[in-house]
Amino acid sequence: MAAAWPVLAQPAGAQDATAPRGQGSWVGPQLRSTPTLEERVPTQQAERRPVYLSGDRMEGQQDEQVRLQGDALLRRADTAVRADELRYDPSTRQASALGNVRVDTTTGRFHGRRLQLNVDTYEGYFDDVRYRLFENQAHGQAERADFIDRDRYVVHEADYTTCQRAAHDPDWRPAWRIHARELTIDRAADEGVARGATLQFMGVPVLPVPYLSFPLSDRRKTGFLPPTVGLDSVSGLQYEQPFYWNIAPNRDATLTTSLMARRGVNLGGEFRYLEPSFSGEIAGRYMPADRLRDRDRWSTAIRHRQLVASPVGDVRVDLDLNRVSDDDYWRDFPRSSYGLAERLLPSELNARWQQGDWQLHMRSLKWQTLQDVDSIILPPYDMLPQLNLRYTPWNVGGGLEVSAEFDTTRFRADRAFAAQLIDGDRSYARFNLSRPWIAPYGFFTPSVQLHASHYRFDRPLADGSTSHSRVVPTYSLDGGLVFERETALLGRNLLQTLEPRAFYTYTPYRDQSHLPAYDTAELDFTFASIYSPDAYVGNDRFADNNLLTLGLTSRLLSADDGAELVRASVAQRMRFKDQRVTLRGEPPYEKGWSDILLGGSVNWTPRWATSGILQYDFDQRRSVRYTLTGHYRPGEYRVLSAGYRMKRDSSKQVELGWQWPLASLFGGDTAGDARGRWYTVGRLNYSMRDSKLVDTIVGMEYNGCCWVGRIVVERLQNSWQSANTRILFQLELAGLSRINIGANPLGSLRNNVPYYQEVRPQQPAPSSRFSAYD
Repeated sequence: MAAAWPVLAQPAGAQDATAPRGQGSWVGPQLRSTPTLEERVPTQQAERRPVYLSGDRMEGQQDEQVRLQGDALLRRADTAVRADELRYDPSTRQASALGNVRVDTTTGRFHGRRLQLNVDTYEGYFDDVRYRLFENQAHGQAERADFIDRDRYVVHEADYTTCQRAAHDPDWRPAWRIHARELTIDRAADEGVARGATLQFMGVPVLPVPYLSFPLSDRRKTGFLPPTVGLDSVSGLQYEQPFYWNIAPNRDATLTTSLMARRGVNLGGEFRYLEPSFSGEIAGRYMPADRLRDRDRWSTAIRHRQLVASPVGDVRVDLDLNRVSDDDYWRDFPRSSYGLAERLLPSELNARWQQGDWQLHMRSLKWQTLQDVDSIILPPYDMLPQLNLRYTPWNVGGGLEVSAEFDTTRFRADRAFAAQLIDGDRSYARFNLSRPWIAPYGFFTPSVQLHASHYRFDRPLADGSTSHSRVVPTYSLDGGLVFERETALLGRNLLQTLEPRAFYTYTPYRDQSHLPAYDTAELDFTFASIYSPDAYVGNDRFADNNLLTLGLTSRLLSADDGAELVRASVAQRMRFKDQRVTLRGEPPYEKGWSDILLGGSVNWTPRWATSGILQYDFDQRRSVRYTLTGHYRPGEYRVLSAGYRMKRDSSKQVELGWQWPLASLFGGDTAGDARGRWYTVGRLNYSMRDSKLVDTIVGMEYNGCCWVGRIVVERLQNSWQSANTRILFQLELAGLSRINIGANPLGSLRNNVPYYQEVRPQQPAPSSRFSAYD
């Protein structure tokens, strides 16, 4: 029964707060709504409630033992006892019941043969009992249940499972259950404790558990988490045992001990905290005397976010620290959390302040570069520190848009590359002024940018200078038109657009060849960069551009909701003179037409989506690179994705990803078909240039209603010449835990399979004593 009943928020007879004092104007209680009936009567109120008795036959005297026979019922507050025969002694508050005994409480329902219960203290016992817990729908049976109080009871030789009985199946058995010599249920602590237990799966004992503690709901709980057993090609056989510590509602920690057959012991921990004005995580690992490298290995990661009050406004502070012990860490620990398996590890401290149109950003950034002798990385410069101030007024009048930026940064190079890189300070000011005109039929935006910068170097450059100043202006004109017409295609009413666009930019030549590239790189050739006035990202190079970009886009929009169904675009640049400003080692662009960019996407139905982009060299009459991707998603847990990427003289890869119920491949239906519970999932990345699979993830999942099984074979390339292979297995039991062998396969599927949806066991909805009220 579902209901929404008003609950008193103040005692009946309360005075109206708005009435004059002394007039006693009573307007009744204030009401508030609640989505459920009140489950539990407070203990003090329950003790004052009367006891109601009923039955087909009743005998006894007042204040003496009463005997009820035939549909006997004892009810008090939120507890009801039904039986064929029931005895109750008012003087001792002791009740006994025999034959088809059923007890309904706020937390569960019990059936059995014989009951002894004190209705005040809830002490007693129940023989040959079957029970069900309302909150998680767990159930089982036991030889005896001993009631300690209203919230605690102990069942002996007991079973426990969350698998729900199949209707009209006399041979039904739970897929999994815990059989325990003694099972303690503590509703106040939200905890179940099994002693002398065995986990049975499909009727077969699979895991003896002398002691097992588990939560009765989804609340956090201190205790040992299920261990993980794994096998991979780097570390060999592994055993990992995590311990979870629920320190407080806003703090917790996980401590992990790992044993690796080929390497030794790996100790790890993670601490999380959450406060009103700050939060963060601290994680670390330490492996003494790793036999693989014959040295100690460690890693640390710290995330901290805080809002600091100041007289001029709040300041947002962010700390992101990442460090590992050595250059081989990314290769030997390829699945490290917090991105510690990357080869470029940033450690960064940021402070941000904003007030009205002003923004201030202070930053310190230091990199750790993990080198590989087969693939040397030129480390980026550290910024120690950077100070950036921006002014962006919202309304300056006349439709103008104005912004100003001031920045000063200290750049420091990695000491191992001091001969190639040079430390220095850079300060710049940049001003932008534009006036956009925007209308339904098109837009036109002229703009000008002025960049003034000054460098000071720690040692002389090749020309002997120790400082340099420059001023670089940039002018641009950007305009486009939008034409629309109504049309129809394949029975759908559409709106077709034709959108030509022209973009011109001019930057005069300034010699910058002797300047270091502190934070600058060339922009990739895309539809975003082809309409950009800058050829570089960063502030150390400003290309001497004198070019015109012409483009055309056409779209098909749904006339019903405006959704974009089809898009096709083409764009090309015309350079009026040769480019002279470049980064070191890059060839300059010659005047004339650039490569042609072609792009498009089709999203005709929510099930299908495809997109692609092609860069075509018109002079050479060949494609330089292209990317084609698409996916098909007809429903939940059904997705097929494919991609093809080519970059001439560099790489050519094909990718295929999927998640699909196996039964539907053979004519079955997921809903109501047992075969439909099997799923296949995976991703294959094949290098056509090298004729080999680069990354491979192939798995199977089975959804057994109250449990899910997963097995995944994973092979991931972690360098040009090496890869790591492992087998991952997981058994997820609804309302109990996940048992992993070979690490958690869910992490691998989420990170590697496009559009993957987690298959979850069915968690029965919580019920209450009112759900089957009679």
